[in-house]
Amino acid sequence: MTEQVLIGGYTRRVGKGIYRGIFDATTATVSDIQPYIKLDNASYLAISKRNILYTVIKDGEQGGIAAYDLTQDSPTFLNAVLAVGAPPAYVAIDEERQLVYAANYHKGEILVYRIQADGRLALASTTVHEGHGPRPEQASAHVHYTDLTPDKRLVVCDLGTDELTTYSVDDTGQLTQVATYKSTPGFGTRHLVFHPNHKTAYLLGELSSEVTVLEYHATDGSFTALNTYSMLPNDWHKANGGAAIRVSKDGNFLYASNRGYNSIVVYAISEDRRRLREIQQMSTDGEFPRDFNLSADDSFLLAVNQNSDNGTLYRRDAVTGLLSACQKGLSTPEGVCVLFH
Repeated sequence: MTEQVLIGGYTRRVGKGIYRGIFDATTATVSDIQPYIKLDNASYLAISKRNILYTVIKDGEQGGIAAYDLTQDSPTFLNAVLAVGAPPAYVAIDEERQLVYAANYHKGEILVYRIQADGRLALASTTVHEGHGPRPEQASAHVHYTDLTPDKRLVVCDLGTDELTTYSVDDTGQLTQVATYKSTPGFGTRHLVFHPNHKTAYLLGELSSEVTVLEYHATDGSFTALNTYSMLPNDWHKANGGAAIRVSKDGNFLYASNRGYNSIVVYAISEDRRRLREIQQMSTDGEFPRDFNLSADDSFLLAVNQNSDNGTLYRRDAVTGLLSACQKGLSTPEGVCVLFH
């Protein structure tokens, strides 16, 4: 059985935009990685149930989100909604309300788009964060993640203010703030993933290289911190930035990437889902693994290294959660987003 895998990336050096490869679970390989959609700064991707791709795009001095129809043999450009300035860093789809959310790191901005009948996008609303944190990287608000809670609120990570903010969303895409969780100063709130139980979430701090276990309160959209864990060995004192975070579908294991130490750290999740235990630090065999993802059945993990332009495919043991490399040296130019499709 094969799956397509899309790899989004930067185009600052050698990257061409979005690449497509063929993942074969039987042979444990990713093959035929080729340019698929040539566009600037395709740093994050999401695909709707209608097989419409929504991707970050940079066009000259403007940035925004573009839509491509993937239902035919070749992708068809639908439209792009652009604004002056840097492009977003994250994109997510709300199938129920037919909305798309984007996080603009440089502007500290949340963008909400309406999905039109033909899959095209139209801007619905913008919300700008203000504030700062104690570290040099936190001179202003930096929205880095905009995605849904299990009960369909919007939750937003702001790396600049160390905040996790929850919004209610109406059917037109207008946001109303309902709760804010404040991380420890300098945490660098970057990405969030929910446990399948819908009650626990795991928050990644880019600047502190830590993961905080949170309890989610569906009654009011708030979060409470339970425990915090380092992503690094005790003897690592060089620069590092936490990046991506994923949880296995069975809810037993958590994975996160280190940029600097260049690894995937693996945690076993306790039965009560409130505690983590580190069980592995697996090298990504490259530099700066900004993103990775699990295959559809969770049996494999693909990590891409932004600075060394290479990817590694790992087999994942469903019982132990441990990773073992099965294919190294994949060509993934400036890869920063992995999406099995």
